[in-house]
Amino acid sequence: MENPVAEIPTVIRLLTQSTPSLQHKVLERFYTPNAAFVHPFCRVPSFRESRWWVTKIFQWYKILSPRIEMQIHSVAFDETHLKLYVHMSQIFSIWIVPFYVAPVTLTTVLDLTTDQAQSNAPTNGNRTLYYIAKQEDLYQTSEFVKFVLPHVGYWLVLVWHLIATFFCVLGSNCAGGNLAYNIENKIPEIKDQ
Repeated sequence: MENPVAEIPTVIRLLTQSTPSLQHKVLERFYTPNAAFVHPFCRVPSFRESRWWVTKIFQWYKILSPRIEMQIHSVAFDETHLKLYVHMSQIFSIWIVPFYVAPVTLTTVLDLTTDQAQSNAPTNGNRTLYYIAKQEDLYQTSEFVKFVLPHVGYWLVLVWHLIATFFCVLGSNCAGGNLAYNIENKIPEIKDQ
């Protein structure tokens, strides 16, 4: 990619909404051969020719949900650290579970490299090209549970979050204030002993 911010929406659409042969071509062009992939349900570490495994994940993703609707909300590029952040939402419908769709929101973090040796994509003269070395899909718990427990998962996580919040408030009030502050006051006493 010459301009990651402008090009990544097209790359993502091609990966999620195209045929397996086109997915393969997109991965060959934009991902390094040793690309890593991290997702709440699967992981491919970086190793020689790991991109083949990433290709198979995208192809299985397409088999599970033949029709994926998606919208990219924002893209941010940290040029210093070569990281691309993509905030998006998608509607994932698994054909095994009829009449169920999982609308989810996620942030994808892409680690980029400009090392031509790490990719077998065509060169572009003297211009800098960026290749994806790692993809990490970040879902909130309330989002990825929609894949595992359709219909009730979101509500179970919501209840769990409310209970955890209640115990945070209860714990902070019952502990007599800020424990770290109280420990800080006790350090001179401890040193004197």
